[in-house]
Amino acid sequence: KPRPAPKPTPTTVRPEPREVPPAPTARPVPPGGVIPGVPHRAGALAPPWIKMHPALTANVIHAPGVGPKTARRLARLGVETMADLLYLFPREYHDYTRAEGIRFLRRYYGRRVIVLGQVKDVVQRQPRPNLTLIQVWIDDGTGRVQATWFNQTWVLDRLKPGTLVALYGVVDQHLGMPILRNPEFEVVRAQNLVKDTLRPIYPLTQGLYQSTLRNIMDRVLPSWAPRVPDPLPDWVRREARLPKLGWALRQMHKPDNLSTLEQARRRLAFDEVFFLQLGLQRIRQQTRQAHARTFPVDDAWLQAQLDALPFELTGAQRRALEAIRADLTSGRPMNRLLQGDVGAGKTVVAALAMAMVVYHGAQAALMAPTGILAEQHYRNLQRLLVHEHGVVQPEEIALLTGATPQRERRALLEALAEGRIKILVGTHALIEEPVQFADLQLAVIDEQHRFGVRQRAALRAKGNNPHVLVMTATPIPRSLALTLYGDLDLTVLDEMPPGRKPVQTYIFYPSERERAYTFIRREIERGHQAFILYPLIEPSESEALQHVPAVLEAYPRLRDEIFPDLKVGLLHGQMKPEEKDEVMRRFREGEYHILAATPVIEVGVDIPNATVMLIEGADRFGLAQLHQLRGRVGRGGQQAYCILIPTKATAAENQRLQALTQIHDGFRLAELDLQQRGPGEFLGTRQSGYQAANFRLATLLDIPLIEKARSLAQQVFERDPTLQAREHQTLARALEAALQDQAEMS
Repeated sequence: KPRPAPKPTPTTVRPEPREVPPAPTARPVPPGGVIPGVPHRAGALAPPWIKMHPALTANVIHAPGVGPKTARRLARLGVETMADLLYLFPREYHDYTRAEGIRFLRRYYGRRVIVLGQVKDVVQRQPRPNLTLIQVWIDDGTGRVQATWFNQTWVLDRLKPGTLVALYGVVDQHLGMPILRNPEFEVVRAQNLVKDTLRPIYPLTQGLYQSTLRNIMDRVLPSWAPRVPDPLPDWVRREARLPKLGWALRQMHKPDNLSTLEQARRRLAFDEVFFLQLGLQRIRQQTRQAHARTFPVDDAWLQAQLDALPFELTGAQRRALEAIRADLTSGRPMNRLLQGDVGAGKTVVAALAMAMVVYHGAQAALMAPTGILAEQHYRNLQRLLVHEHGVVQPEEIALLTGATPQRERRALLEALAEGRIKILVGTHALIEEPVQFADLQLAVIDEQHRFGVRQRAALRAKGNNPHVLVMTATPIPRSLALTLYGDLDLTVLDEMPPGRKPVQTYIFYPSERERAYTFIRREIERGHQAFILYPLIEPSESEALQHVPAVLEAYPRLRDEIFPDLKVGLLHGQMKPEEKDEVMRRFREGEYHILAATPVIEVGVDIPNATVMLIEGADRFGLAQLHQLRGRVGRGGQQAYCILIPTKATAAENQRLQALTQIHDGFRLAELDLQQRGPGEFLGTRQSGYQAANFRLATLLDIPLIEKARSLAQQVFERDPTLQAREHQTLARALEAALQDQAEMS
C-alpha cells in the first residue's frame, strides 16, 4: 500500500526587513557571469529632484579620496557634484565564480566573457619598431587561452606567473584558436571568490581606474547615501512595493545579490517614470483649469460638410470627430493626440476640426515638419473645404514655407494679421516672429514628434489659449503613449478607409536585385511610378557601414545603366528645401518614372500613381519605419508592392523582416519593433521625449511599472491637487526641481 502523505509541518515565515519589499524574480545570470548594469551617457547623472538638497550639490572634490586630479577626471564622466557621484552606476557587474571555462570559449566568438585563471607564462616581443606585443597564457584547469596586449608594457608589472586574474573581453579567433585581445583584467584574491558576489565595473576615463572608483564609493556610500532625501511619500512606496532610496543607491553600487540589485533597479526606474508622469499630470491639470473659447456647431451644418466630401468617413473617423467636437464646446483648451496608421485618414478629421473654428470667424493653423508635406496638406485642405457649403474661399487658405518668395510672404502676413486668411498651413516658418494671427483658436501639429517642445509651445503662443490637435501617422504602442503623452487625450483611428488594399511585401536577396528592377520596369510600362530607397546619402567610411548602399553612389548607375530609357529623379536630405519641393512636384506630375531617395519621403508624401517601393539595406530600418515607407505607395487605390533587399542575408534579420510580409497592422508592428530594438532605437530622436525624460534605468518594455507609476501620479493629484499636505512637501519640491530642469532642457 502506498504510504499516506505526511502532514505539513507549520513553518515560520520570517518577514523581510520593512525597508526592503519583496522583489520581482531576479534575472538569470547570462553565460560568462556578466550582468548588465546602467549604460553610461554624457551629461548630468543625478536626476534634478535629487539636487534640491544643498549638501548633494557640493562639488565632488569634497568626497573622501577625491583630489583635484581625480575631480577633473570624474568631470569627464559627467560627475560634478556629490549627487552625480552617487548616480555614477556600474555599467556591468561581474560574478567571477560564474566565469566561463576556457575549454568552452569557442562557443562565444564575438561575445564578451569573463575568464578566471592563473597566469602561466608571460612573453614580451617587438615584431617591428613602435610595436610591443605582450602575450600572457592563462590556465583555469579546463584549458589555456592567450591574452594579448599591444604597447601596454605596464601589464608586465601586474601579471606575474602564478597570479590569479580575472580577464574580461571579446573572444576573438587566431589560427583557429580562441584569443582575448586587449582584455580588461583584475588581479583577484582567492578569498574574495564568494559565490554570487557581484563586482561593480564602472565607466572609466583616462587616468581613472576601477580600484580608485571602488575605494571612493566604499568611503562615500555609508555616509552620503542616507542623506539623499527620499521624494516618494511613504504611501506611494508601500503601494508600489519599493525600497527606500538610500538603500537602493547602496545596492546599485554594492549589491548583496541579484535579487537586491533588481529591487534597487526597479526603485530607481520607478522614480524616472513617476516624475515624468507627475509632470504630465501637472500639465493636464493646468490645461483643465484654463479657459478656452467654445465653437459649437449644429448637426445640420456638420452633415452638410460631410455630404460635400468625396468619400464616406469610417466609423473611427466619425468617433474622432465627435471627440474633437466635444472638446471644442467644453470651454477648456483641447489637447488631443490623433493617432492613426498610414492612410487611416487623419487629414480629413483635422480639416473638419478647422472648419468648425473658421465657421465662427476664428483662425486655424497647421504646422508640418517639411515643405513637401505642408504643400500636400495645403492642396488637400483646398480640395476638402472649398465647396458650395464650405466656410472658406480658396484665397482664405494660405501656404507659408521657407521657400515662399519675400513679396508674397509680406502680403500673406498682412492678410493674416488682418484676419483675411482663415487657415494658414506651413512649416516651422509659422512660428517665426513676424507671423501674427488676428485670432488663432486652433493649432494642428502634424507628425508632432518631429518638433521640439519649444516649437510646439511657440505655435501655441501665437494664440490665446488655442485648442491644440496633434497628429501622428507613426503608430505608438500603448506603453509609449502612456509614458510620453500622458498630458494628451488619445484618439486612435483604428479603421482603414474601404478599398485601400494592403501593400504586398516581399524579401529579395541582393543576388535577386535584377529581378526587382524587371518588376519595377513592368509596373512603369503599366503607367505607374516607383520609389527606390537607400539608407545613406553617400558611402560611409565606417567599417560597420561599408556594405550599406548610398543613394549618391547608386543614382548614376540607375539613371545611365539600369533605366537609361526612363526618367529617374534624385531626392535626399542634403538638398535645399526648394530643390526637394521641385523634385517632388515633378515626380507627382509624372515627369519622373522613378525616384531614387533617402527616407526624406517617409512622412506623409502622397503620390497616388506610385505602386512600387524598393527599399535597399532594409535591415538598417526599424519595422515601424519600413511600414511608414511602404505606406507611400498604393494611395491611388491600385494594388501596390514593397520589395525589401537586406544588406546581409542572416537568418535573424530575415525573421525580423518576415514580419512585414505577414503583418499589415502598424500598431502590431510598432509593438514588435519596440520589443526587438528597444525604446531608444524605436524613437530615434532627442526630441522624442524618451531622452528628454532623462531615462537611464527605466525601460518602456516594463508596462506594469509604467502603469503603476501613472496610476499613482494620478492618485497623488486626486488626494492633494496643490501638493501642500505635509506628507507631500518633499515631493512638491522635487517636482518643481524636475519641471524647472525640463524647461531649461527644452
